[in-house]
Amino acid sequence: MKKFDVVVVGAGTGGCLAAKTVAEAGFDVCLMDRKREQDIGDKICGDAIGKHHFDTLGLEYPTGKELERKIVGVKIYSPDMETAIDVKGEGLHGYLVNRRLFGQRLLKKAIKAGATFLESTQAVEPVIKDHFVNGVLARNMETGNKVSVFGQVTVDASGFSAVLQKKLPPEIGVDANVSREDVAICYREIREVKEQIAEPDFCEIYLNQKLAPGGYFWIFPESGTKVNVGLGVAMSKGFPNPKNRLYDNVLSIPFFKGSSTISGGGGHVPTRRPIDCMVGNGILIVGDAACQVNPIHGGGMGPSMMAGTIAGEVIIKALETGNVDRENMWSYNVRYMQSYGAKQAGLDVFRLLLQRLSDEDLNYGMRYRLITEDDLLNTSMGEDTRLNITEKTRRIFRGVGKLSLLKQLRATVHLMKKMKTLYQNYPVSPEGFEEWKKKMQDLIEEAENL
Repeated sequence: MKKFDVVVVGAGTGGCLAAKTVAEAGFDVCLMDRKREQDIGDKICGDAIGKHHFDTLGLEYPTGKELERKIVGVKIYSPDMETAIDVKGEGLHGYLVNRRLFGQRLLKKAIKAGATFLESTQAVEPVIKDHFVNGVLARNMETGNKVSVFGQVTVDASGFSAVLQKKLPPEIGVDANVSREDVAICYREIREVKEQIAEPDFCEIYLNQKLAPGGYFWIFPESGTKVNVGLGVAMSKGFPNPKNRLYDNVLSIPFFKGSSTISGGGGHVPTRRPIDCMVGNGILIVGDAACQVNPIHGGGMGPSMMAGTIAGEVIIKALETGNVDRENMWSYNVRYMQSYGAKQAGLDVFRLLLQRLSDEDLNYGMRYRLITEDDLLNTSMGEDTRLNITEKTRRIFRGVGKLSLLKQLRATVHLMKKMKTLYQNYPVSPEGFEEWKKKMQDLIEEAENL
């Protein structure tokens, strides 16, 4: 049996930042992960993260071997490959990182701050007493021995598996219901190619409902002649195998002829708004376990680090007051939802539209720039989206029988604004939560039925 002030399960980006933040305040923190210490950070990932996240959190930019490449923007290709939209600007400046080395840096920061790291330790279930989470029951992956690790506050940063969140009884207060349709399953490889990608300062995203239904495939440049290439699909009924789709349709193109695999693997990404309530008595949910991921491109490192830091700050105040119940830590919900959560929620509405559109609709929409490059940049940063619908565009779309597409787009943009506003007005206490949740569910249902 071990006792701490705080137990953090999962040493990913969010878990490490939560542990670091609380440990720096002088509290006794346990950070555990099922991986060995040297393997922390080694995970399937797109490896991209925006510069603004480092600025916001006061973290040093990646350098040396940790930095694979600096990125200035994203190129988005239409299904017919006839249209490419370059989205670039200050908001999309960022980095492709060596995921393992970046993870190692964050882990070292948490340990240096004073956190105790338990490697090869898998959380099995939460320890619950008197309607509060009091820690976790864990198992040593090497010996098989079980140990109880107690803490006044527990953080579930265990990733998509959400090992604690999924085993919480309703009375704890966490509210989460994630459907399969809100999850993407991806397969990606790091490959050595013969020639460097044509524009190595851009990440490339390819929309194609036939090849990647509900998702997309990507080619991201890394250092030298390495690329991060992958494909993700929505886990809707009868979804295809993403690895087979990647090999049959992407790695078969001439660019990859003679290339070799450095590493590869698959994973799940929750591509939706955050779970409705990420706080319970004695517990907070961070990162993929809380669906803190951009619903459009699946990026999760930045938002999880933001959430981990916010969670840490909220925990510090709760411990100082001696009250770690749901209501006293509710500000974690409010602070995250009013910032990145509002952006996620708006983009979630946009995702639902994209997943319904045919390749023909996507081709038309991109060809006639119904949403401009500047608006895509603004949308990616969580700002309002506008539509570039001129009278000429209306005549063209009327002529090809696509007026319904314009109506869908207009309705979607309107709903995106309503959804963002709702999240920006997330209830300041649990008392208003059920009413807020009903409004949110109504908007999601409206978006699904456009």
